[in-house]
Amino acid sequence: MDDREYSLTAEQRAVKRKYPPVTKNYEYLDHTADVQLHSWGDTVEEAFEQAVMAMFGYMTDIETVQPLTTLEVKAEGHDMLSLLYNFMAEWLYQFSAELFFIPREMKVIHLDRSNYTIRSIGWGEEFDIAKHPQGTEVKAITYSAMQIHEDESPHIFVIIDI
Repeated sequence: MDDREYSLTAEQRAVKRKYPPVTKNYEYLDHTADVQLHSWGDTVEEAFEQAVMAMFGYMTDIETVQPLTTLEVKAEGHDMLSLLYNFMAEWLYQFSAELFFIPREMKVIHLDRSNYTIRSIGWGEEFDIAKHPQGTEVKAITYSAMQIHEDESPHIFVIIDI
């Protein structure tokens, strides 16, 4: 299952036409009661970005989101897996908390593999059910079967609790 299908209003289709298409280097894999995200990129940073965007893409059609504001998100861990977990959890928190921020795009600005810290910025807006189609709520990130492959073509597997 590579992409989710959303029924879009005329306004939502107009927003999609207003901006260039979003890069989607991710897919959704079936998993019992949950969803496994598989993301990839030319670098590990890009694979991290795409894992976050896959999560948001499961909640709404991210191409209906307008880049009206920016949000910086930082995270830290004690190894690469905990860094990925904390990074995705922090982005999910920004959506679930007061801000209800949903990015159209996000970029990892800095990834420190020695101290396991990451800094990123997202361009988006506050989620609004009148403007954005409702997908499936993501309750949490899980460590279950989490994998980071840093070979020639970096890719990530993450299971999200829905």
